[in-house]
Amino acid sequence: MMTLDLTIALAGFAFVSQMSPGPNNFMLMASGMNYGWLRTLPHMLGIGIGFPVMVVLVGFGVMQLFDVVPYSFDALRALSAAYLVYLAWKIATAQPVDTDGISTNSRPLSFIQAAAFQWVNPKTWAMAVTAITAYSPPERPLSSVFFIALVFAVVGTVTINSWTVLGQQLRHLLRTPAAYRSFNICCGLVLVMSVYPMLARGLQ
Repeated sequence: MMTLDLTIALAGFAFVSQMSPGPNNFMLMASGMNYGWLRTLPHMLGIGIGFPVMVVLVGFGVMQLFDVVPYSFDALRALSAAYLVYLAWKIATAQPVDTDGISTNSRPLSFIQAAAFQWVNPKTWAMAVTAITAYSPPERPLSSVFFIALVFAVVGTVTINSWTVLGQQLRHLLRTPAAYRSFNICCGLVLVMSVYPMLARGLQ
């Protein structure tokens, strides 16, 4: 069983890593603004459940598959970059919300899309690998892996809701179509910028 000190440290890491800006959070903020909290709920659940599942699978040794299949990690990196650019384009080109505060030309991410996105998100890979290597014993017992995933799931309910509500509250500040478009374009650009560190590491 994990000690209290280690549990507190893990919870702190889970909060900081999940609360800090990244692809998931920028997308949640944009979705909260464009669609509202309720319509973003499947997206939120996809992250809230999908990432802990990813942590468990990483704990079970899924990373070893990349050692078995040559260039598979490079292929995943390229796929991740392409998909992030695609999502950035969708956010940047989303039309302003209508009078009910709902974007009229697009849909929020579904549960499946958001859960699958965790596997092409460079930040979640870094978080999952760091959590397992830093907070699980070398033998990685099932109880330890599942406990780490549970901590991320619990802390994630706070961080996921925070970013979505932040986006929802921005509606009160962005009162014109031009302001909405500018916000969406900025979110799209930031999402594209998040691709660069991943590609830069691949070129080294």
